[in-house]
Amino acid sequence: MSKLILRILINMAALYAAFFLLGGNGLNVQDGSWLSLLWLAVIFGLVNALIRPVAMVVGCPVIILTLGLGTLLVNTLMFYLAGIIGSNFGVGFTVDGFLPAFLGALIVSVVSFVLSMIFGADRKSRRRNDD
Repeated sequence: MSKLILRILINMAALYAAFFLLGGNGLNVQDGSWLSLLWLAVIFGLVNALIRPVAMVVGCPVIILTLGLGTLLVNTLMFYLAGIIGSNFGVGFTVDGFLPAFLGALIVSVVSFVLSMIFGADRKSRRRNDD
């Protein structure tokens, strides 16, 4: 349970960084409150957990042909989709084109990666078998 809360907080921080760096430049936030950011982080996490694996499988030929750069396209689409779903619930953001969505997804990916490494959100507990 604590890993889930840590993952949501990391998503919140990553989304806030994207809003801070790109706010007004193609990425327009509807409501900048912390509660809205929390709900958007939950929506973003659900989109990444439920839809992203399907998009990765469907986009596998593109990912292979581009030597992994197609993953950036999938991340961009997930960022854009999270914004659309969030804006339908009144807690999202609007993206004014591909480049702001791409930059927003890139910022969220980098910040999320760095914070996950710092706080150890992706570390799996390993047991040593001393038999």
